[in-house]
Amino acid sequence: MNATPGSDEIVVIGSGFAAQQLVKSLRKLDGEQPIRLITADSGDEYNKPDLSHVTSRDCSAAAMTRLSGAAFAEQQRITLLPHCPVLGIDPARRTLLTAQGTFPYGQLVLATGASAVRPEIPGSEYLITLNSQQEYAAAEAGIRQASRILVLGAGLIGCELAMDMASAGKEVTLVDLAESPLSTLLPAALSQPLQQALREQGVNLLLGQGVAGIGPQDPDRPNDGLRVTLSDGLVSAQDLVIAAIGLKPNLTLAESTGLEVGRGIRVDDCLQTSDPHIFALGDAIEWRGQPLPFLQPIVLGANALAKTLLGTPTALTLPPMLVKVKTPRYPLQLAGRTRGDDLAWQCRWNGAGMMAEARGEDGELCGFVVGGDQMSAAFPLLRQLPR
Repeated sequence: MNATPGSDEIVVIGSGFAAQQLVKSLRKLDGEQPIRLITADSGDEYNKPDLSHVTSRDCSAAAMTRLSGAAFAEQQRITLLPHCPVLGIDPARRTLLTAQGTFPYGQLVLATGASAVRPEIPGSEYLITLNSQQEYAAAEAGIRQASRILVLGAGLIGCELAMDMASAGKEVTLVDLAESPLSTLLPAALSQPLQQALREQGVNLLLGQGVAGIGPQDPDRPNDGLRVTLSDGLVSAQDLVIAAIGLKPNLTLAESTGLEVGRGIRVDDCLQTSDPHIFALGDAIEWRGQPLPFLQPIVLGANALAKTLLGTPTALTLPPMLVKVKTPRYPLQLAGRTRGDDLAWQCRWNGAGMMAEARGEDGELCGFVVGGDQMSAAFPLLRQLPR
């Protein structure tokens, strides 16, 4: 199947939240613009943040689907090529080589996302990751059957997974090299209530160490579980080990095309790459030297990029944004700058919550963390942050 040259199509590679949000934004502005979505998977629409809570909700992978790829394509009036890996991009000719033929593009958007990081340790092949509906589908039976689960990584996703699985009756161990959970987001002192809530939920917290290796308990009896060796030499018997230590942008296609990359695909304020006809959006990008891994920047980016692609160059501007940690026993919200030795913290605690304000050397509010029963303080504080 080959398309004719000279296309004015906007072609989007990927089918995750960023790709689908961009399609929706384009359609709100223009009902006729030809759009082609090319993806290596089915193109089904689902809510990715729900992956952190599938165990307590007893939700199957299939039940996560909100709209099939075919139904999404029909609803948005686009051409969908599912199960169609992109093999290469020819920027000089503005064509894509795919498993289903060669296609031209007028403007191209890379929404190739990111993959879960897997540590390079002996037995890493035993690790599972939960970064997509497809990964959950592959691991679903094992998660349901497991009674002992080790979660590697006490960041946002790791803490959410650990609390969720423990609340469903699993015996959960949470391991991290840092001395406190959410170490890249919070000072250690502000994570103490979350640590207590995790322990009250039954999570075994092992901080300040990592996993040195994984193997079967008994090579002759694969159903007997896994033998996990920690960096301090402790050996732990587990049924399942989940890696939640971060995401790595998928850069292979961008790199092979000759686009500038760093921590992600480098884009300017209009989300344009180093090629004037290629743009990028979502977990794969580097904008102003930083990744933008949360949902709100993707929504705002999709809205701005849709205008740019349709002829009105629009820069992405980001207001202060809330990061929500969905750990029901002790939820947290934070915004602004919450890490740095120059910050002076003003904290108010009660038995069920906290409100912590971070102020710079000039005394101005530059970040905050609220937790527990103080969650309602988030939006008033958010409005005080400098834009």
